[in-house]
Amino acid sequence: MSFANRIFALLLVLSIGTSSFLFWSVQTHAENEIPDYDGSVSVVLNDNAPGFTADEIINDSYERYGDLDELGRCTPAMACIGQDLMPTEERQSIGDVRPSGWEQNKYPGLVDTDPPFLYNRCHMIGFQLTGENANEKNLITGTRYMNVEGMLPYENEVADYIHASGNHVLYRVTPVFTGNNLLCDGVQIEAYSVEDQGMGVRFNVFCYNVQPGVAIDYSDGSNKLLSAENKTIDKNSFIITGGDSGTGSVRSSVENEASDIPEGTTYVINKNSGKFHYPDCDSVTDVNYHAPKGTWLATPL
Repeated sequence: MSFANRIFALLLVLSIGTSSFLFWSVQTHAENEIPDYDGSVSVVLNDNAPGFTADEIINDSYERYGDLDELGRCTPAMACIGQDLMPTEERQSIGDVRPSGWEQNKYPGLVDTDPPFLYNRCHMIGFQLTGENANEKNLITGTRYMNVEGMLPYENEVADYIHASGNHVLYRVTPVFTGNNLLCDGVQIEAYSVEDQGMGVRFNVFCYNVQPGVAIDYSDGSNKLLSAENKTIDKNSFIITGGDSGTGSVRSSVENEASDIPEGTTYVINKNSGKFHYPDCDSVTDVNYHAPKGTWLATPL
């Protein structure tokens, strides 16, 4: 082998090794810096700077979906999204896909859909971006809360920018699992607009896979109504005060004096009466309720 060929082979090995390390870093970097869930559906990582390398930033459209791992879990999905990748047809059914951690239950009053299913089949890269339907490599088990309140606003930002500018956005979604858990803790989403060097879109965030008021076992995705001792009220919102014969209460601001109901009590609000009730109250399923954002803290079992 000539000296030049040896040098080429060495550089090739180093390039492959570096690429593997960078891919590994993407999956583990987020885990090391993600703060505990504090009531916000998402949090900024790395000062909002995405972790793309220089050779990943290109303006040619493509999409890549990692193979499922040995536990059947999704791995990172990445795309350079242009208008040519965006869907031109209606979304098709994805109901045949059963992603890891799929243990479905209904929570009337806590989930704002009909029926009020806890979990969605969440596209890691949203359908509006690349038009993927029942691609098991792109569908994870995610709470309705994470899907709509967490991921969707970022997807919309990217879609709106591409439609308006015609430019490309480099986009990567990494599901973060703890150990051998089948349900992910959440997803890291990174985005960078290519042609304007991130001036249009640039973010690096983590969306938590939680549902306020529901306790989730991330080892297998099983879930149940959050028990009273684990329920917490956001002190920046409202606290529970007495009244309504123990089945509900009127609300007061944090500054007002609390009653003898213990701090940490959690509730469901009746949109019609403005009164707050406990989630296990018999009347919860009989009236129209809505759980205010940030009022519940869901913790793993």
